[in-house]
Amino acid sequence: MAGAQRHEEANSIIGHNSQFQGRFAVKGAIRIDGKFEGDSLIVDKVFIGPKGKVKTNVKASSVVVEGVLIGNIQATNRVLLLPSSRILGDIQTPELIIQNGTILRGNCTISHRTDTDSKELILSLYEKED
Repeated sequence: MAGAQRHEEANSIIGHNSQFQGRFAVKGAIRIDGKFEGDSLIVDKVFIGPKGKVKTNVKASSVVVEGVLIGNIQATNRVLLLPSSRILGDIQTPELIIQNGTILRGNCTISHRTDTDSKELILSLYEKED
């Protein structure tokens, strides 16, 4: 049922035996069950299915990965990595959910603040006198 719900939410789909190359900007949601390779993927919500293979940087509000992603993720709301997900890249998001079985190689920055470098913020809080 969860997979069907994600499928219904997507107004754009790259199907299982389909390939797309280039820059893709979508207003709404996209489901990728095929292969996408390009400069960037800019979308509101993206769902990469278990057979999906993506090689690009992703900018979205919400990202759900069940397949393979090579590239960085920048999400303004949430990233959900399901057990079959395989990710090579950095993640920046305020909320990251990683389920058991995920393989992730990269750096993660978890923060609601985009105006301040996280490292500098944490260091300044440490140095601050009480």
